[in-house]
Amino acid sequence: MERRNWNREDLILAFNLYCKIPYGTFHGRNPKIIELAKLIGRTPNALALKLSNFASFDPYHKARGVKGMQNTGKLDKEVWDEFTYNWSDLIFESEQILAAKQKTTIEKKYKPKLEDIGNRKGEYRSAEVKTRVNQDFFRKVILSIYNNKCAISGIDIPDLLNASHIIPWAKNENERLNPHNGICLSPLYDRCFDRGYIGITTDFRVKISKELKTNLQKDYFSRHFGDFEDSMINLPDRFLPQPEFLDYHYNNVFKRGNIQLTQQL
Repeated sequence: MERRNWNREDLILAFNLYCKIPYGTFHGRNPKIIELAKLIGRTPNALALKLSNFASFDPYHKARGVKGMQNTGKLDKEVWDEFTYNWSDLIFESEQILAAKQKTTIEKKYKPKLEDIGNRKGEYRSAEVKTRVNQDFFRKVILSIYNNKCAISGIDIPDLLNASHIIPWAKNENERLNPHNGICLSPLYDRCFDRGYIGITTDFRVKISKELKTNLQKDYFSRHFGDFEDSMINLPDRFLPQPEFLDYHYNNVFKRGNIQLTQQL
């Protein structure tokens, strides 16, 4: 295969895949890497190396000493930054490019998730399509980086997992799709986290609210809550939860005392 420079479109698709597959699967034998490599005219090994290069920009992996290959280019970092500062537009752009490479359209590819928008047209339809596509991407990323496991309980059945937001969806539009603002939780813990019955500190420890502890003597408490008090969450392999986001949730959503700090979401 002829060697050629990576262009922005190729790198956007590479980063799209970087987000969606587990960190430990960045190798040329991964079927998803093989599939995308074929679409963009690259070798699977070359694409796998590019995914590893992206990891060198992640603060979590930088702290671990992960470094990109010598051919990590300026454009790689520019694409990383484009996503970081504008997740909403870049996610959708990457999905549109991918659909075109797959010889389809975004609406055909996501038809099952768009059936209920009916005959809506124009700007409203376009906005709704973008929202649905981006939400689906966010879920895939959060489940991927947590290796399909609940960060608190360890439940590893994808159908029983949610891509939860640390800063609630309604509170910060700019961070809705930022993987650093996501955490993988099974429905019980997703609900508790969303309602403030559970908090997570900036050192990634689970805290149980005083309100929930009023049920301390009930059988379910120790099984579902007490055993997790002050334990470390299962951390993701990329996009570590951002301390500022955890701090916001802990101080504005988590029920730390008898007086609720914010209006219940």
